[in-house]
Amino acid sequence: MKNKYPIGILGATGMVGQRYIQLLENHPWFEVAWLAASDRSSGKPYGEAAKWRLDTPLPERIARMVVSPAEPDAAPKILFASVDAAIAREMEPKFAAAGCAVISNSSAFRMAPNVPLVLPEVNADHLRMIEEQPWRKASGGFIVTNSNCSAMGLVLALKPVEERFGIEQIFVTTMQAVSGAGYPGVASMDILDNVIPFIGGEEEKMETETLKLLGSLDGHVVTPLAAKMTAHCNRVAVVDGHTECVSIKLGKKLGREVRREDILAAWSEFKPLAGLGLPFAPQQPIQWVEQNDRPQPRLDRNRGKGMTVTVGRLRPCNVLDWKFVLLSHNTVRGAAGATILNAEMLASLGKLESAAVTAARG
Repeated sequence: MKNKYPIGILGATGMVGQRYIQLLENHPWFEVAWLAASDRSSGKPYGEAAKWRLDTPLPERIARMVVSPAEPDAAPKILFASVDAAIAREMEPKFAAAGCAVISNSSAFRMAPNVPLVLPEVNADHLRMIEEQPWRKASGGFIVTNSNCSAMGLVLALKPVEERFGIEQIFVTTMQAVSGAGYPGVASMDILDNVIPFIGGEEEKMETETLKLLGSLDGHVVTPLAAKMTAHCNRVAVVDGHTECVSIKLGKKLGREVRREDILAAWSEFKPLAGLGLPFAPQQPIQWVEQNDRPQPRLDRNRGKGMTVTVGRLRPCNVLDWKFVLLSHNTVRGAAGATILNAEMLASLGKLESAAVTAARG
C-alpha cells in the first residue's frame, strides 16, 4: 500500500491499547497517528502516561507521542477502540457521528441490532449492516465490533463444523487467562493456587455473541444460530491464552453419520480469507494438534503470530456427539488482533475510503 491509513487508538494506555501499538508496528497498511486515554494521561508523552507491560520494547516514536483528549476534533478518521463499556456507550457514537470508522473491542454495542459483530473468517458479510447506521448516512462514520475473547476462539472452531454438518447444542467450559481481566487484573492472592469459577457477565456474553456470530444476515437483521448453548467460565492462573473444553451435538446437514476425519477435514480446509492478502489473516486459522496433552497455553498460544486457534483431543462425547479442546490467544486473536483484522477486511471492501478518510490521508 503506497500510503498508510493513519490510525487513532482510544484507550491507548490499557492492555489492549498496548497490544494495538505492539501489533501495528511496521504494519504495511496502518500507522498509529493519534493516541487518546483518560484525562489523567492527556497531555503527557505516551512513554510517561503508560506503564508498558508487553515483552517487546515500546517504539520510540510512540513513546514521544503526546496523549490527546478523547475528543473527535483532531482524531484520525479510523479509530481502534478499547475502553470500558460504560464509557464506550457515550464515546463511540460521538466519534461515529463525527465521521470516524470506530472499530471496537468494547462490548457496548456488540448486540445492537444495526451494529455488526464480526469475525472476518466467519461472517464478513455482516459488515453490510454499517450502511444502515444513522452515523454512516449522516457523516460517513460507523461502528464495527469484535467479540468477547472467549467467544472468539470457540466461534472459529465451530464455524466450519456448523457449515458442513449443522450444530444443535453447544456446551463449553473455559479456563481463561488473567490478562483477560486487564491490568492489574485479578489480585495475586486470589488467583495463585486457585481457580475462580466466576467472571462477571462472561457466560452471558459468550452465549449470546457466539450465536450472533454464527447467525445469518436476513436483509439487515441478524438471525442468531438456532442452537442451544451453555457456558461455564473460569479464571485460572495463566497469563495469556484461553483454553476451552467443548462438547457439541451436530445437525443433519451431511445426511450420514459424521466421522472424526470429517471434522478434522472441515478444520484443515477452512481458509475463507485465503487470497485476500490481509496481513493479519493467518494462513491456517484453525490448526489441529495430534498430541493427547495439547493444546497448552505456553506451547500453543502464539501459533500464527497469536491469530491461529489450536484444537486437539477430538473424541466422541457420551452425552452429545463430539468433544474437543481449543486454545486461543485472548489479547491477540481475542482482542487487538481481531480489531486489526476487522479493519483490514473493511479496507479490502473499500469501507474505509470515505471522503473524510481520503482527505485525512492527504
